[in-house]
Amino acid sequence: MVMASLHKNYFQEIFSYFRRFIDISQEEFDEIIPFFEIRDFPKKTKVVKIGEVDRYFNIIVKGLVRKYLLENKKEVTLQLSTEGHMIHAEISFNLQVPSDCTVETIEPSTFVSLSYSNLQLVYEKFPKMERLGRLIITDMFIKKDYRDLDQLKKTTRERFLDYMNNHPDMLQRVPQKYLASYLNIKAETFSRLKHLIRSRKTKEEN
Repeated sequence: MVMASLHKNYFQEIFSYFRRFIDISQEEFDEIIPFFEIRDFPKKTKVVKIGEVDRYFNIIVKGLVRKYLLENKKEVTLQLSTEGHMIHAEISFNLQVPSDCTVETIEPSTFVSLSYSNLQLVYEKFPKMERLGRLIITDMFIKKDYRDLDQLKKTTRERFLDYMNNHPDMLQRVPQKYLASYLNIKAETFSRLKHLIRSRKTKEEN
């Protein structure tokens, strides 16, 4: 009963997420629930490895996940995602080709996932969902463009402070080397910038 209740909560979160994009009733949403899978992964699990085809579109309902690629044998973090966000190897999933990046859990994580084949069935049976898919993809690309512009326009200090102000818990949840890589900041520079957070906390406490 506890597990069933938990799963129900997961799907209610997905329902709320979908309603940000389209007007969908609870009855309409209930029809597509059987197409989803709930997948649990331990910490440090490579959900998608380089060279594998990503067969799932995922929404994180519990946990923390990163996506990275290898550049000159160095891991470059492309994405850090927590509860309520999507993560998958987009090119691999959409084209069904081998992935050039890795998707790995940082914490024990739970996904509500839709396989590529089930997604095609959902699009075919429920036209409204095809529109939802387009809107979600558009939203993803807009956010990525904003991130790319931030990397170009903002100073290292600005990138650090903006991210920490908007994601204050990530410094505790994410290893520093991943955060530094994601923000395109050298590890030693990232360490020096952390004093800005400590200084701010001290001022707030006084």
